[in-house]
Amino acid sequence: MSGPTEPHGVMPGAEPFAFPGGDGPDGRTGVLLVHGFTGTPMSMRPWGEHLAAEGFAVRCPLLPGHGTRWQDCNTSTHDQWTTTVEQAFDELAAECDRVFVAGLSMGGTLATRLAQVRPDDVAGLLLVNPALLTQRVDAKLLPLLARITPSWAPIASDIKKPGVTELAYPKLPTRAMMQLRRLWAATRADLGTVTAPVIVFHSVEDHVVEPINSTILLAGVGSSDTTEVLLEDSYHVATLDNDAPRIFAGSVDWIRARVGAGDHPVTGSPAAETR
Repeated sequence: MSGPTEPHGVMPGAEPFAFPGGDGPDGRTGVLLVHGFTGTPMSMRPWGEHLAAEGFAVRCPLLPGHGTRWQDCNTSTHDQWTTTVEQAFDELAAECDRVFVAGLSMGGTLATRLAQVRPDDVAGLLLVNPALLTQRVDAKLLPLLARITPSWAPIASDIKKPGVTELAYPKLPTRAMMQLRRLWAATRADLGTVTAPVIVFHSVEDHVVEPINSTILLAGVGSSDTTEVLLEDSYHVATLDNDAPRIFAGSVDWIRARVGAGDHPVTGSPAAETR
């Protein structure tokens, strides 16, 4: 067995991935995908494959502390997560004319944070059940829990579709959760600095991230182009759930509409409410 100081291998299926994409009529467009807390790129791969099949360049990194064992997550920091996302963005941007950023749950938080610190670089945000806070009662106990126990009940695989399981940790790492709360606070405080176009897909019923998170995000961003799409037939991990085809097709249409408009925000969308 590996000792506590030795690195642990990545779980099969949890590996980062990248697809080269092709040049479209408006040049090369990239999409950076960011997975959620305790999750892995596995939850984003079907979306990434769909985007690649439509000609987009795609990249999805594995966040530090993820995809190995839950104990590793407790030694990671939110600064490491944001740095990894920024590096992956720069790698994709070097190959593309523009890059959109898409995230699930904490991946949505990290995508939003990137748009705050790199407002001139992010072409748009595609967020699925993004997280900014929690209303769970036991969350009030987290600072105490993090001191007395390294793990708590898991949050993985909140999926309505039968027979689908998310590749994620079987426990919630409490120290890492404290890092996530700091990321939430910083991101909430700077929502008004987000100016990129935003589309939020969020589940009506979500047992991990309450729908009010999407409401707060949409109300708080400074973007003039925001779209909200309600998912009626999925739980939290909607990228693997019944509404996944709707997310995949909707994201392609949304990106193409904005690339076709010369990367400038557009108003009006027949398929969704635009604010």
